[in-house]
Amino acid sequence: MDILQQLQIRPGLICLTGSGGKTTLANRLAASLPGRVIFCTTTKIYPSSTLPLFLHGGAAALDRLLAERRAVCVGTPASDGKLSAPLLPFCQLRQLADYVLVEADGSKGFPLKAHLPHEPVLPEGFDRNLLLVGASGFDRLISQAAHRPERFAELAGCSIHNLATPDAIAAVLNAEGGFDTVIVNQASGPERIAGAGRLKERLNVPLFAGELQRGILAPL
Repeated sequence: MDILQQLQIRPGLICLTGSGGKTTLANRLAASLPGRVIFCTTTKIYPSSTLPLFLHGGAAALDRLLAERRAVCVGTPASDGKLSAPLLPFCQLRQLADYVLVEADGSKGFPLKAHLPHEPVLPEGFDRNLLLVGASGFDRLISQAAHRPERFAELAGCSIHNLATPDAIAAVLNAEGGFDTVIVNQASGPERIAGAGRLKERLNVPLFAGELQRGILAPL
């Protein structure tokens, strides 16, 4: 069964949060979803290397580009070479595309993340929030594996010098909440799959594990 069938992605405003594979998942979904797809952010992302970019113009121009190319990366150029949120409001983007994929936070390349109170930046009226966890962070020092390690340790009730065990990760996720699905990416071997299973036991939402780069994903 493919990723779309596993995750039951339906038309709407789909947020991707957490760490360890948001952009990879967005690219996979953009290539596979039927109908029109917009990929964008509420914070900052690097311009897509696989999708045409829409950086200037109004709704009519974006509508024409979507009619030609089907899937488009939309954003506003930022000074650091990244893209910030689109100028068009999300409600209008939703009218132009069947699916709007939104990276709603950043993780600076770390496999794990804890959110500050103002994060993630979820657009009004979103339909799904898929939270990603990078299995390469399992059982590594929190100080080395997590973006915002002090916040992670605070929510987990431990020190940044402790290991980011599945139990500690579950404590962080349960303290934060706000997501409907967890996707454990980078689950490339039996130890990481077992760690994802331990995480699943401590959560009350569906959890999938696999390797998004290879298009592998399965429910636990």
